Amino acid sequence: MRHSGDLPQAAAGLVGQLQARGPRIHCITNTVAQAYTANMLLAAGCVPSMTLSAEEIGGFVARADALLVNLGTFDLERREATGIAVAAAAEAGRPWVLDPVFVDRSASRAAFARTLVGRGPAVLRLNHAEFQALAGCEPTRAAAQDYARAHRLVVALSGATDLVTDGGRVATIANGHALMAKVTAMGCAGSALTAACLAVCDDAFEASAAALIALGIAGEIAAETAAGPGSFAIAIIDALAALDAPTVVARAKVSP
Repeated sequence: MRHSGDLPQAAAGLVGQLQARGPRIHCITNTVAQAYTANMLLAAGCVPSMTLSAEEIGGFVARADALLVNLGTFDLERREATGIAVAAAAEAGRPWVLDPVFVDRSASRAAFARTLVGRGPAVLRLNHAEFQALAGCEPTRAAAQDYARAHRLVVALSGATDLVTDGGRVATIANGHALMAKVTAMGCAGSALTAACLAVCDDAFEASAAALIALGIAGEIAAETAAGPGSFAIAIIDALAALDAPTVVARAKVSP
């Protein structure tokens, strides 16, 4: 069981495993995020799939290595697909990530997300407003730990500094750049990358931290040459594709 001081090395190893193993990641995600998420996964070495068809999604999930459920544009088709996909993941023993986008803006969406939390996601990846909507309290370090313990999952809380906890272990990650908030689907891609790391790592805490470290470092590297949000959106894909273990170890900003 690793602690925060070991996470840069763990993240470096997982970046290499993604490239070497090419895990298949099935994504239920935003209509506005599908292409960008797929390109980010491809850059990391993964094989994305995105079908929502009720007739085939169960088979896609069963043959994938991990699943992402993102509630961003949550229409009836995605609601039906999610139920089938989560059941297929459970039957096949596949880990999955829940990204409860905009639950702070919709009571019905928040209620559905709470139901999904009870169906065994390995990781809940969300921002501060979404955490408050689901948990009913401020997203403090202690609250995140309590929620993680109560629901037996990892909370990966994004912000100016990211926080990852399994209820016992805690890591704060300071990598990233302000331009990441200017690109549509960046958070969705980060959740997909978390699912990818779960596909090659049995420790959901380690996998979640590794994904956020890698994404943040790629963002920092991309910002060094980007002229603005448009070029940054492309540059971070290139940076993620070129990311190697020595760079991850050298640039990771992780603390307990």
